[in-house]
Amino acid sequence: MPFVNIKITRDGATPEQKTRVIEGVTNLLRDELGKNPQTTVVIIEEVDTDNWGIGGETITVRRARG
Repeated sequence: MPFVNIKITRDGATPEQKTRVIEGVTNLLRDELGKNPQTTVVIIEEVDTDNWGIGGETITVRRARG
């Protein structure tokens, strides 16, 4: 049973976009690895930009800088 955990920042992915991502990942595993879509689990976790850092600073700070 494949388990895929996708983490994205919480900044505007629509429910429709997330549905397409889940469907796309499921189909990719089916097509490329022969995995059963009925047993494939995909989780999308949304993280606040204050809790996601790159290069020693938060995404909030990086985005504010432009």
